Amino acid sequence: MPNVLVRDVEPEVLEKIKKRAAKNGRSLQTEVQIILKDAAAKPEPLSDLETARKIRSMLNVKNQSDSAELLREDRQR
Repeated sequence: MPNVLVRDVEPEVLEKIKKRAAKNGRSLQTEVQIILKDAAAKPEPLSDLETARKIRSMLNVKNQSDSAELLREDRQR
């Protein structure tokens, strides 16, 4: 298995990982491997445009009213 070297890890981050490893009864090496594996397994977040398209498709809205026209109508009342 390949090795990875991470330089300049902030001391606070390292301490948190050490505490997490101790709490889980694992070595620091194993804890870091699990953290990396979990991070790599997460899907990439959707872009804002992809999120908007997904919401729009769930709403199944074909045509939306022209908001400018609706405002004009309200002002004329």
